[in-house]
Amino acid sequence: MPHATIRDVAREADVSVASVSRVLNGHTNVRPAVRLRVEQAAALLGYVPHAGARNLSLARAGAIGIVLPDLHGEYYSELLRGMDREASSRDLQLLLTVMHDRPGRHITALQTMRGRVDGLCVMAPHIPADELAANLPAGVPAVLINCTVGGSPHLTLHVDNVAGAAAMTDHLIATGRRRIVHIAGPATNLDAVERRRGVEQAAARAGLSVLVLPGDFHQEAGIAAATTLLQDLDQVDAIFAANDMMAVGALMTLKRAGVAVPDRVAVAGFDDIPLARLLTPALSTVRIDIAGMGARAVAGLAALIDGDSDGSDGIQPILPTLVVRESTDQPGLETGHSKGERRP
Repeated sequence: MPHATIRDVAREADVSVASVSRVLNGHTNVRPAVRLRVEQAAALLGYVPHAGARNLSLARAGAIGIVLPDLHGEYYSELLRGMDREASSRDLQLLLTVMHDRPGRHITALQTMRGRVDGLCVMAPHIPADELAANLPAGVPAVLINCTVGGSPHLTLHVDNVAGAAAMTDHLIATGRRRIVHIAGPATNLDAVERRRGVEQAAARAGLSVLVLPGDFHQEAGIAAATTLLQDLDQVDAIFAANDMMAVGALMTLKRAGVAVPDRVAVAGFDDIPLARLLTPALSTVRIDIAGMGARAVAGLAALIDGDSDGSDGIQPILPTLVVRESTDQPGLETGHSKGERRP
């Protein structure tokens, strides 16, 4: 029967609509014989439950909200890939909104989700902790990703940016690099601030200073920084960008100018987006399992929504991995470790 309804199933099975509803919603207080008749009737009629009606009966939207600062670049596509994979496995839909950099946009983005979703995954490394806390919808479960959280009670996934950046800086120093340039991210972005801190702390331990150039996590910033450095290449023997996209911009600019990488200048990034391993030379970087982080956020949120959380709210660290590839590898100079991967 095309477009069979729950009433059609009840009529075919000779039971009440309420009994059909209990069977379809997985309730245990149904006699086996009734359950069998309902299931057989639903199969005979080709009945497909209406998701909206089912969610209404369960007081659920069947959707989770994803609030991101941007969508540009492979980082966010990987993050969303992991989120979608985990959500799909749980029959959840994603409702996505982007904050961008417009004043007040983050407030609108968060308020728009109110009443439309069962919970929120929020990545807002550029929003102050008190401002974020004040605008999260009350009573809505939330998982925060790389946010400035202060004393937030929400489950928070936080990348150890300081340790990751320090590990890459240590690697560059171990290969004999002494004139390290760091292309930073936005000054108000938590990830950028922590990565710069890791670079400067590692350099200070080695008795070195770091030249810091401004950036914004986009490829054009890496191009601009490398173009500036080409005016006096003697001031640099390594470029460590705060993310892979800026590192890609710097690497391509050096190559076009005929500068040998890594023989003359080593180049490294952070995140390990898929493009990093496809470049020539392949880009050394600090790997975050970006898709895995997205999946982990959705899984944590689903547990909160279902009341299955083990109470492990608070900060859960995500440990990055140092990945050494051809863009920094110099046989005979490296003393810290061999080409490959290791934890900071």
